[in-house]
Amino acid sequence: MLVKLLLESTPGELIGVKASYAMKKMDKLLVPENEIWKRINGFQERLRSSDADGAFLVERADIYYFSGSEGIDYMFVPAEGRPSLCLLATRTERDHLAAQRYYDVYYVNEKGEIKRILRNTHREGTLRVGLEFDVISLRELEFCRDLFEATEFFDVSPLILAIRAIKSPWELERMREAAGVTSVVFEAINSIIKVDITEMELSAEAEAIAQMEGETYIDIRVRDYKTEGYPWHVLSGPNGGMVGLLDSPASGLGTSAAFPCGASHRRIQANEPVMVDFAFEVNGYHMDETRMFCIDTMPRDAMEASEAVIEIHNFVLEHVRPGTSVGDLFDYSVAKAHELGYVDTYLGPQGYQVSFVGHGIGAELIEWPLIAKGRDDMLEPGMTFALEPKIVVKDKFIAGVESVVAVTETGHELISKVPVKVFVC
Repeated sequence: MLVKLLLESTPGELIGVKASYAMKKMDKLLVPENEIWKRINGFQERLRSSDADGAFLVERADIYYFSGSEGIDYMFVPAEGRPSLCLLATRTERDHLAAQRYYDVYYVNEKGEIKRILRNTHREGTLRVGLEFDVISLRELEFCRDLFEATEFFDVSPLILAIRAIKSPWELERMREAAGVTSVVFEAINSIIKVDITEMELSAEAEAIAQMEGETYIDIRVRDYKTEGYPWHVLSGPNGGMVGLLDSPASGLGTSAAFPCGASHRRIQANEPVMVDFAFEVNGYHMDETRMFCIDTMPRDAMEASEAVIEIHNFVLEHVRPGTSVGDLFDYSVAKAHELGYVDTYLGPQGYQVSFVGHGIGAELIEWPLIAKGRDDMLEPGMTFALEPKIVVKDKFIAGVESVVAVTETGHELISKVPVKVFVC
């Protein structure tokens, strides 16, 4: 870490240390050119297969994925030829745009100039253009209607999400780096958690460690415009048995009516189950992990449930391999839960049970594939997902475990480095 480098350097060496460190950090942040080329090339192939003339992107994560650069306002990817990046000139111009030889960059004074740029750089008669229907606003849609006159629009998000679902070796390495940070954080919770610390205090202290260890702030990216991403879902004792706002087995109490989910001001006590669900992002890639904690001992029913979700977790992992449907993985988890006697409490209290046990993860917290009931998507090498079986006893407790997994050519790799166990502190 930079702090260690500075402490070990003499005053005369500090300037060089800072400069060298900054360059190493920037190298890590930049997406390699060959990554960008492969993504754009793959996207253009899918656009041509869909009889599309191009795609106009407005969503941050999608633009970053295909450009390798943050701060881009709009991106047009033609089915053939060089993509165009457009930045409003009121923003600070940056000289570290990645892979510039694969696209053209334009600084514009107003959005209206984009129409002229696209007419000059891309062929006339662009008739079928993809838009991200799941995230585009009405205001942006009206802008696109003016931008592409007499054009048929279609939803390009499924094409994008299918490409992003398959991670490259470079992306998997970024996720392993994030997993290294979260393993340190979960280990640190052993010394942070104590009687009478509030859920929010535990969250704040652990989050500070994550930011120092990862040398970044935490920016949880979610695609659903009605969902607000936040890093900590710490639920202790009866708070773990509360259903509510989230499409999740349990929502918790939260801090106020303005944010009624997640960690609250409740004070954690000895001899009760505490679920710690932590989402983290570093260098553009997310981790999402859950482990159970307790101080001194855990009540027998909660410990048995915590051991059961670990058994379900491991049972599902045995079936992770290319060609397995995600719907089958969900069914395997339910069958094992029923075998263990958790028919009415698996994935939520009776009447509130959710129909998923995992979700894809990467540039956003929730991606494809969804490990959900009835879905027939087939696992492919390079897919990554968070597997999260949970048992909820209403108004009493929650027991859960969650790990990030990558599908390999022959099975799976556990990206998460946090031990899959109950932490007794």
